[in-house]
Amino acid sequence: MNAVARLRAHRGPVLLSYGFRPFFLFGAIYAGLAILAWLPMFNGELALSTAFGPIDWHVHELLYGYLPAVVTGFLLTAIPNWTGRLPLQGMPLLTLVAVWLAGRVAVTFSAEIGWLSAAIIDVSFLILVVAATAREIVAGNNWRNLRVVAMVTLLLAGNIAFHLEAHFNGSAEYGARIGIAATVLLIVVIGGRIIPSFTHNWLTRENPGRLPVPFARFDVAVIGLSAATLALWTAQPVGRITAAALAATGALHIVRLARWAGDRTWRDRLVLILHVGYAFVPFGFLLVSAAAIDIVPADTGVHAWTIGAAGTMTLAVMTRASLGHTGKALSASALTQAIYAAVVIAALARICSSLEPAWNEQLLQISAFAWVAAFFGFAASFGPLLIGAQRNKEPQQ
Repeated sequence: MNAVARLRAHRGPVLLSYGFRPFFLFGAIYAGLAILAWLPMFNGELALSTAFGPIDWHVHELLYGYLPAVVTGFLLTAIPNWTGRLPLQGMPLLTLVAVWLAGRVAVTFSAEIGWLSAAIIDVSFLILVVAATAREIVAGNNWRNLRVVAMVTLLLAGNIAFHLEAHFNGSAEYGARIGIAATVLLIVVIGGRIIPSFTHNWLTRENPGRLPVPFARFDVAVIGLSAATLALWTAQPVGRITAAALAATGALHIVRLARWAGDRTWRDRLVLILHVGYAFVPFGFLLVSAAAIDIVPADTGVHAWTIGAAGTMTLAVMTRASLGHTGKALSASALTQAIYAAVVIAALARICSSLEPAWNEQLLQISAFAWVAAFFGFAASFGPLLIGAQRNKEPQQ
């Protein structure tokens, strides 16, 4: 059973009273802004003062800009529940937010300040996150959750590799794959914890019958195989052995997802979207497997993982946590459902743009518009809740 978090009185801005508030809000805004900048960069209509090439900037700011913000917001909110310790608030939280923002500015203007200075500023954020989360988990004797810190550490290593590789080699293929692998592993581990739990709680209350299969050796095996397969893909993304490993892992994730009874959650969109987001994990494995033997373009499966799995799962977690930790009813409004639809459309359109070159430009525009609508929609809809005077409360289930 998870420990129950204790809350201290917070007299400063509400935005700094809990980790999810600033990081979910600013992360969503940045996710939209980054794509608004990316399209004209892709078309040669905009040039930023970054030391990265346009594609590397785009990849980096999704993997090491947006995603770490949301992961940090999640961890700073979940760890007090795991350990029973007080949450990070006030000045320490503001420091983390400021370092993250400084990283975004430094990367964007790295051609002006120098690649090394930009790298140090940018990498500092994940160093602080790893240190802060590890300290809290160790102090709370919550050793089993150190695996999450290990995956954030892998994300940190990927970011360091990305900066070094981009500078010395001109592009960051390995750094990008490390970041993608770390992201998928985070979804596999954290998703495998929260999706069956939230599904079980809702089904028990609202739709008695078949329940998710509890975490078992099968899940341990799937997680272990996923880590090994992603390591193989990171080192060698092409070849029959890599393709076979990816396909087998994808098939096991389909089985894993089917064990969670997601087909019985249609009436609760907050739960259903978690299953939809996770479905992009096996979809990505299968598409990347096909790419490994040159059946589909290499970026097809990557976008299933990044836009589909990461984009959908982060929005699913952000909306649910924002409602639950501010005492609101766990119910997806029409606008929230539109946000979910938009991010799924963004993922599917981006995947199809790789598969159908004749419609590439139109589908890219649709994908970008839907992505921006989803994340700006979250910021507009949930922003007042995140900065408002509503007290933090224990999360509903």
